[in-house]
Amino acid sequence: VQLVESGGGLVQAGGSLRLSCAASGFAFSRYAVGWYRQGPELEREFVAAIGHNGGDTKYKEAVKGRFTVSRDNAKNTMFLQMNNLKPEDTAVYHCIRFQGPNPDIGSDDYWGQGTQVTVSS
Repeated sequence: VQLVESGGGLVQAGGSLRLSCAASGFAFSRYAVGWYRQGPELEREFVAAIGHNGGDTKYKEAVKGRFTVSRDNAKNTMFLQMNNLKPEDTAVYHCIRFQGPNPDIGSDDYWGQGTQVTVSS
């Protein structure tokens, strides 16, 4: 299993970024995937998740209305569109895979290396 994130960077508050996660080594369309982040204090925080067919999405309350998770099963890729970014969104964002088709929080089994997102005030 391999999960490779891209799209992070430095952006001013109010700006946007789009993260991508390229998956390989498993049947992508059969698994739920999602995003966690780790801030400067290295706390692990759930951000968003999406079911295997894109029909079930979940979000951390603080990002609802600003972030949108999506996936393209034909391309084995997941996305996180982040709008109206805030300094508190600064973190390393990790792509994760869940153990089955549904995004059951806490049932993740693989993580990518992560991509840094830094939001300046």
